[in-house]
Amino acid sequence: MSDIRQSPVSLPLPMRERTKSRQDPSAVSEIHQSQPRVDTEAMGRELQVIRGRVDRINGLLLASRDGLLLCGDTRGPHEESVAAMAAATIGLAGKFTDQAMVGEPRAAVFEGMSGHVCIFPVDTAILLVVFGERDTNTGLFTVAARQALAQVQMAINRHTVS
Repeated sequence: MSDIRQSPVSLPLPMRERTKSRQDPSAVSEIHQSQPRVDTEAMGRELQVIRGRVDRINGLLLASRDGLLLCGDTRGPHEESVAAMAAATIGLAGKFTDQAMVGEPRAAVFEGMSGHVCIFPVDTAILLVVFGERDTNTGLFTVAARQALAQVQMAINRHTVS
């Protein structure tokens, strides 16, 4: 009897194109030029107001699509890491929803033992991360997160730098 097991297929991993080193000053300026042009200081104040207005929300954070922190009003999480993970999560969500043939991702929601987190693409350049309170069910959190999203979208329109 022959062995029907086959050796695993070795496929190449997808690779990013190499870019200029971060130590190269022109590379740093390219990074900053690709960032959304919002007044991050004003948006930071807006996030505080929105967090105070929307029940069941205990933190908000804005990140660029490439994972850089724009501003945040959170209690506890390392904001720079969360911004990077939010970008990676939405990238993966895009691949997942594409394979599932359900269109572009509108949100990625996670329920943890002590709360919720949701990531929304606000526009082509900005992501919103919403943190939810402990002991809130997923439905109520989703409603609250979408309320926060609507308020953040209005605030971004007011604070976009031309």
